[in-house]
Amino acid sequence: MMRHKKLTACIAVLFSLFAVLSGFSQEDVKTVQDKAFNPRTMERTSVIFLHDAHNEKAKIGECNECHHEYKDGKKLEDASSEGTACSECHKSRDGEDPLPLIRAYHLQCKGCHAEKRKGPVMCGECHVRE
Repeated sequence: MMRHKKLTACIAVLFSLFAVLSGFSQEDVKTVQDKAFNPRTMERTSVIFLHDAHNEKAKIGECNECHHEYKDGKKLEDASSEGTACSECHKSRDGEDPLPLIRAYHLQCKGCHAEKRKGPVMCGECHVRE
């Protein structure tokens, strides 16, 4: 009886340890999301974006290279909008149309990829069907 309890306890500890460690071993798998997007009305799937892997591969060292901030129409070179949803600045006029936000994402991502001649620029390369 005592042996059975010890075995059960060991299995429980090993299972817990496995669960915790596997959580740490996963990269930051995320989809590009914003509260302004309604997944039921979007024509394409969300983009799966591995933030750290992308920045390492693209040799992006500063957050403000992507997380930009503008004031009076001019980009603030040392400022970062990190932690602020893109839709806070890239708002639609009527509050319903997500196109201004979609254009902002496309200009940011596709624009950089086209400029550097690296990375995906075609719809299906980022918006992968499930």
